[in-house]
Amino acid sequence: MASGKSIVLGYDRSPGARRALDIAIELAGSFDVPLVLVHGVAPPSSVGEEAGQARAAIDDMDERIAAPAVAAAEAAGVSVVVEVVDSRPAPALIAAAEEHDALVIVVGTWNESPLRGALLGSVSHKLLQISNRPVLCVPSADRDA
Repeated sequence: MASGKSIVLGYDRSPGARRALDIAIELAGSFDVPLVLVHGVAPPSSVGEEAGQARAAIDDMDERIAAPAVAAAEAAGVSVVVEVVDSRPAPALIAAAEEHDALVIVVGTWNESPLRGALLGSVSHKLLQISNRPVLCVPSADRDA
C-alpha cells in the first residue's frame, strides 16, 4: 500500500454518484490505497432543537447513503474510510483530500450544462476552481451524448 495516499470520493445520491463510485473503487484498487468516501452536508443551523433534528436526519441519511458504497468497495477488496462532514461538499472534499493526501478527488456529474454549473455552483465546478489536487469528474452513465 502506498504510504499516506488515498483516493477521495465525493459521494451522495446524485445520478452520477454510482458511476463515480465504480471509478474511484477501480482507482483505489489499482493504486492499492484506501478510498475515502466523503459526504459533506452543512446543517441549516448549529444551535437549538432544529439543529439537533437536522443532525440526526443527516446522520441517518449518511448511513443509508454510505452503507451500499462501503459494501461495494469492500467487495472489491478496497479499504474504505467514511467521513461525514458538517460543511458544504467542495470544502469538505478539499479538507479530506489534504488530510488523507489524496492522489485525486473523484466526483460524479450529471446532465448539468457548464453554464448552469458555473452559475449555480456545482461541486465539480467549484473543485476545479479551488483544488490544488487533480479532480476527476465522472459523467453519469445515462448522460445525454
